[in-house]
Formats: sequence, structure tokens, C-alpha cells
Amino acid sequence: MWRVQPDLIVETGIAHGGSLILSASMLALLDVCDASVQRCAMDPSASHRKVVGVDIDIRQHNRTAIEAHPLAPYIEMVQGSSVAGETIQAVQRLAQNHSKTLVFLDSMHTHDHVLAELDAYAPLVSSGSYCVVFDTFVQNMPPGFFADRPWNVGDNPMTAVSQWLGQHHEFEVVADWPDKLMVTVAPGGFLRRK
Repeated sequence: MWRVQPDLIVETGIAHGGSLILSASMLALLDVCDASVQRCAMDPSASHRKVVGVDIDIRQHNRTAIEAHPLAPYIEMVQGSSVAGETIQAVQRLAQNHSKTLVFLDSMHTHDHVLAELDAYAPLVSSGSYCVVFDTFVQNMPPGFFADRPWNVGDNPMTAVSQWLGQHHEFEVVADWPDKLMVTVAPGGFLRRK
């Protein structure tokens, strides 16, 4: 985030909202470090930076907690399937007037769903920024490891990334990020737009 200094982060998969709050806190830190917008440190509603979270089911108790958080002015939530046309259009509208966009894909982890998310949201990524596809590690687990989930070896985010990259040469895998992190759920999932 420091390298890109995004003014928009799009996240699919909200769950309880922890990553939304984390992303909002990173945007707030960027505002504090940006001398031209120091007033944002005192008033988050003055910031142009946003996190847009998308989830098929935003439970009311989670929404209430997120909206009550002090960093809530940084956050917009869109309820709906991340691959539904109306949801994609809503996110595209929210993305207007932002110039540095970072995308995190972390919802349904089946091949077809991740492939559809890449088609929908990777075009929002600005040059030099990233689309991070989470849970590519599923491909490296024993078959049937996620017995209660629809994804598995051969049907997961890594297989979607591999197929998608074959047709989208404007992105490249940044392999050194997992090496720097030492532990990651996204090996091969850090995609930088050239």
C-alpha cells in the first residue's frame, strides 16, 4: 500500500469486516503522511480515499459494527454477488474519479468465480498497482482438504489466475512478495499491472 499509495481499494469478500477496517486504517495513515491532506487526520470524512467492500451477504450486526467504527467514512459497502452485473456496475460507479486503485479478491474461491472476478475488477487496477488474488495456496493442499467447501485442487484461485494471465499480458506475477512475507495465502497471486 505504501508503494502504490492508492486512493481506492476494492475488496471482494467482507465477512466480519476486519480487512475493510485494516485497509481503511492504511488509507488513513496515507492521509496523515500526505501533507496536502493533513486535515483528513482530524476528519476522515474529508478524505478522497475509499475502501469499497463487496459481499453477497453483509450481515446486519457486521454492517452495524463497521458503520460505527471511527474509520467508517473511508468505507463503502456493496451487497450482492461480486460477479453480478449490477454489483460490478455499482463498484465501477464508486471507482469513478479515483486514479490509483488496488484490488483484493477474497470471496468465493472456485475457479469460475475467481475468473469472473478477475474479468470484472482487474480492469480497475491502475498501472503499477496490484490485483491480489487470495487463497491461491489451495492448489498446494492435499485433495479434499477443504471437504466442506466447493473449491479443491484443480478448481481454485490459482487455476483461475493461471488461465487468466494467459490472456492478460498487461499483468505479471510478482513472485518476490511471498518470499518477503515468508508466509502467505496468496503465492503467485500478487498481480501487478504493467
